[in-house]
Amino acid sequence: MAHHLGDAPIFPLNFGGTIVTEGQPGFDAENHDVFVNHDGVKYHYLGGLDLHITKRVTMMWIACFFMFLVFIPAANLISKNPKKVHNKFTSGVEAFVSYLKENVVDSSLDHHGHSYYHYIFSLFFFILFCNLFGLIPSIGELTVAASDGLVALGVFEHTPHSLHTFGEIWSGITPTGDISVTLSLASITLLTIYGTAFSYQGISFVAHAVPKGVPLLLWPLMWALEFIVTHVARSFALTMRLLANMTAGHVMILALLGFIFMSESWLIAPVSVLSSVLIYFLELLVAFLQAFIFSLLTAVFIGTVMHRH
Repeated sequence: MAHHLGDAPIFPLNFGGTIVTEGQPGFDAENHDVFVNHDGVKYHYLGGLDLHITKRVTMMWIACFFMFLVFIPAANLISKNPKKVHNKFTSGVEAFVSYLKENVVDSSLDHHGHSYYHYIFSLFFFILFCNLFGLIPSIGELTVAASDGLVALGVFEHTPHSLHTFGEIWSGITPTGDISVTLSLASITLLTIYGTAFSYQGISFVAHAVPKGVPLLLWPLMWALEFIVTHVARSFALTMRLLANMTAGHVMILALLGFIFMSESWLIAPVSVLSSVLIYFLELLVAFLQAFIFSLLTAVFIGTVMHRH
């Protein structure tokens, strides 16, 4: 579970720190960010700003790469003749986008959502691809396992270091199972909410955040609740909902498979595997559902601040 759910740095990136190698004063073997150079010497950084490239970052890069691989060719084909049905590929992309446009953005923003199509579409597909790539078997780890198998058979002398690096890059970890990812997405939504409010209502949004008819004595408390707490709480809910749903399913699958090793019995294996497969199919549904819910709630929250209460 720790290997599949826990993040770990792959490539070092530090600004202002100093490198401490193994054997030098200040080196901590238990440091979370220990790297190994080409000579096999362990090292880590002291001080400075750590911005190491981690497994979740590389998985987000992979998700974005496949998004470009899907949507750029589709957009090029559709733009050549928007009224023509080109093939099933472009039709599928258009069906997804049209559904989001009509049932998520336009319906939530009262047909004022043209300026938000790009953000909400990108949000939906980014979350969806990140969710799905956390369920697809890790290509990197499978490649390393296949190479190790060939080494055991004597075909190769050893697995190349570059292949191990590829296994770390394509680790199969779920990017949206990390609070830093979900919090970042929710924070962008929070900024968009405030930006939309001031864009549509102007500076009067500061006063209009409180509904009409509130007694004067309650006005300061209501202002704090409506202007700050409400929107922050909504963003926090978006953060935790996506994080919890994309973590819980993986924990359940790994726990069910773990029963096989804990019981050390062949009898439990069919039950554990069947249960894991059923949870896996449920996770596929959750991957689409959570991307849809995050996008829908983002559109709804933006729509609520376009006009005064």
